[in-house]
Amino acid sequence: MKPIKPTNQLVKDFWPRFKRGAVVLIMTLQLLILVALAALLNSTGFFADSPLAFTATLVAQAILGVVASLIIYRFIARPIKHLLAALVHVAGEPTTSAPPNPNEKTFEKTGLKPVLQTIYQLASDVKDPLEDTTHTSTPVVATPSTTTTTKAPETSIVTTALDQAICGFVVMSPERAIIYASKATPIRVDTNGVQSLDLLFNSGDTLEKWWDECEQSAVHAEKTWPRVPNKLPNEENRRFFDVVASYNKGTASEMVITLIDRTHLYEIGEQELDFIAFAAHELRGPITVIRGYIDVLFDELGDTIQEDQKELFRRLNVSATRLSGYINNILNTSRFDRRHLKMHLSETNLKDVYSLIQDDMSLRASAQNRVLSVAIPDGLPTIAADSASLGEVFSNLIDNAIKYSNEGGVINVTAASKGDMVELSVEDHGIGMPSSVVSNLFQKFYRSHRSRETVAGTGIGLYISKAIVESHGGTISVRSEDGHGSIFTVSLPTYKMVADKLKAGDNGNEAVMGSTKSWIKNHNMYRG
Repeated sequence: MKPIKPTNQLVKDFWPRFKRGAVVLIMTLQLLILVALAALLNSTGFFADSPLAFTATLVAQAILGVVASLIIYRFIARPIKHLLAALVHVAGEPTTSAPPNPNEKTFEKTGLKPVLQTIYQLASDVKDPLEDTTHTSTPVVATPSTTTTTKAPETSIVTTALDQAICGFVVMSPERAIIYASKATPIRVDTNGVQSLDLLFNSGDTLEKWWDECEQSAVHAEKTWPRVPNKLPNEENRRFFDVVASYNKGTASEMVITLIDRTHLYEIGEQELDFIAFAAHELRGPITVIRGYIDVLFDELGDTIQEDQKELFRRLNVSATRLSGYINNILNTSRFDRRHLKMHLSETNLKDVYSLIQDDMSLRASAQNRVLSVAIPDGLPTIAADSASLGEVFSNLIDNAIKYSNEGGVINVTAASKGDMVELSVEDHGIGMPSSVVSNLFQKFYRSHRSRETVAGTGIGLYISKAIVESHGGTISVRSEDGHGSIFTVSLPTYKMVADKLKAGDNGNEAVMGSTKSWIKNHNMYRG
């Protein structure tokens, strides 16, 4: 729904004018009443012998009159304020206030609920998807245990058509109850008989969290979640959906959801990831053996080799350790999909984590004729991290910056403390990305058309990075502009913030996982 085009004078400008006018009117009327009362008392000579009583009477009248007027003004103005707030949001005007929610009990008591609902319904410019102007029928309710549905004797053409479609269609009430679900919709029922969508959203980006955001700040909104499974890997009848939700505040069908079955497209990628995980599992053994031989050779030859040869051994050991970490993280990605990615977190700092990849990053930048500038200040708060895993995240972000920078370009790696978080940013001044790419960047196997043609890759690097950062209780975001470069930022909680949780869980990351915020899409910026 397109917002109503505002005139030159904004709707929200009426409220300040109304308040000023009301105050002036109240004060003027009170002044006239006082003048009339004073004239009346003076003409009757009621307080002729007592000027103090005369004055006290006028002051009392003034105070009581103002108080009474303000009470009446508040009673009359409050619904006007709510109606204007609804109109401001419907008109699409900028505002910092939340639109009034017609489902609040206060509006039900005062009778303002149907008025607000009418405003939102008229502004939506759409009909209820189950509304049939020529027939009256009972909505179809999905039965999760069987493939049959309970129908009214006379079923509408619309509901019949929806049941025949291969896509799932769901309508939910303002109370977040399913009032209609077509046959293709995956539904589950809890022990109390309450129906809900049988989908596994990312813990930081669920339909419920987005609905909460909409209730606070939107009248109409839409959102799409790609590649949402209904079951965990290795479970039977696993399907993948692109989920499209449409929110219309205050309407009977406040949330309308379409589920497009994309299993035939996404299962290929899932099989590829399973193969990658299998290959990584097989490689872990030989890599462990190689690391062992490097350690043994260094111990036995340490007294006979030159210092530069010792440095080569150290670099071999660092690279082998990093390769082992990559393999473990590929396996962890598979665990992340299964909702049980676990890590052992310990207190460290960003500079120590970066030191693990410092030599490799400098070598890569030099080989690609890029300038790598790193500024991680001393004294930053410590963080709780799995250093090898977090090092892979930083390595992946810097490597991407090198790949997508121009010849001779500068990559800036900076870090700073932001409240209870520590942030590391990787900025390049290369080709950048359009918003259509940014919004899908952290999806598994996603690669833009341009990157497929120019840069080799699998499309799981940023997905793995996001999984690792979330497993640390942090967020990863990107801001980019086509042709002007990109800035990737990793935000991690300070060790002080999570120390108690880690100690209670034997330094496991279960207590800090899932604390990330919902993803916020804002033009060329994406956070998750």
